[in-house]
Amino acid sequence: MRTVAVVGASLAGLSAARSLRKQGYDGRLVVIGDELHRPYDRPPLSKEFLAGDLGEADLALESDDEDLRAEWLLGTRAAGLDPGRRAVRLADGREVRADGIVIATGAAARTLPGTDGLAGVHTLRTLDDARALRDELALGGRLVVIGGGFIGAEVASTAYALGLDVTVVEAAPTPLAGPLGETMGGIVSALHADHGVRLLCGVGVKGLSGEERSETGVPRDGLRGRVDAVQLEDGRTVPADIVVVGVGARPCVDWLEGSGVALDNGVKCGADGRTGLAGVVAVGDCANWYDPRSGVHRRVEHWTGARERPDAAVAALLAGGAVEPAVPRPPYFWSDQYGVKIQFAGHAAGADSVTIEEGAPDDRDVLAVYRRAGHPVAVLGMNQPRLFTRWRKQLAAAAS
Repeated sequence: MRTVAVVGASLAGLSAARSLRKQGYDGRLVVIGDELHRPYDRPPLSKEFLAGDLGEADLALESDDEDLRAEWLLGTRAAGLDPGRRAVRLADGREVRADGIVIATGAAARTLPGTDGLAGVHTLRTLDDARALRDELALGGRLVVIGGGFIGAEVASTAYALGLDVTVVEAAPTPLAGPLGETMGGIVSALHADHGVRLLCGVGVKGLSGEERSETGVPRDGLRGRVDAVQLEDGRTVPADIVVVGVGARPCVDWLEGSGVALDNGVKCGADGRTGLAGVVAVGDCANWYDPRSGVHRRVEHWTGARERPDAAVAALLAGGAVEPAVPRPPYFWSDQYGVKIQFAGHAAGADSVTIEEGAPDDRDVLAVYRRAGHPVAVLGMNQPRLFTRWRKQLAAAAS
């Protein structure tokens, strides 16, 4: 291969570029990113960066002396893929011809219909999102977080520490039941109540209301509307000065329509990241990869997967065919909420029981093990880093 294009310049794309060089590729390397920023770390955006404890320089994923000998095309979006000409078309009219293509376009935050142009309404996925939200939180007021998942919970925790009045609205009966199961999802989400943050569960959002306001807060015709309340489906209204929408993300794969790349909740690919097109692999949050252990495809939006899985995809790309990928460690993610370190590894959905092995739920310092037919398949830790690390290693050993 003389040219490889990596489409996506976040963690997965950077990891793929690094892996290409590490595995001996010395040809032309082009990295395409729709943001103007060089690769940065996303997890702190909802925590330390949002709180003002970290600056933008602290988010950089590249070291000062790192040189991947790559061409960086930043601030331009991929608009299409022509497999016959092996060309990536860009939104600005340019194209990049490549022998090998790594798809790493990630995922974008979902939005609520009808909220475009309404001031005070935010999603949180990018550095620019975090900048805008941080500036508003600094003004204080009433924050409503729509969605009780990890991003929503982290934003709520950060805003609480900044002194805002916070309400979390979750459509499901129990927040975090999807990744953690009903029992442990309830225990983790109880952190909100512990700190006086209102949690409204089992109710959806009907819409947002707003009024025209001047900069002094006095309503005036002709000015952009600003959110003032969240209207719930049960008829209640929650006053709001700021709203954060945290209702999940969608894979950024629209640009691949008609290319021949199979799309199904992202880019459908094998365990080694290969797609149905020769010389095209997928990594990161947009990759719906085959898990041979469970026999199903999974699209996992976790930092560790974006860092580790590109090695196998790059190996397959450079080999020109299938390779035997290393058995991936069970998915792992972490969260920091209200001073509690939450760590999880494995798949809760495959469990038929969960037991608390250490600590007490009321103290929020538990170590819980999920089992299926008596065999551990996942582990959750709340302020139990040592025990959690031990159990995570056991899960990895069992998986391999």
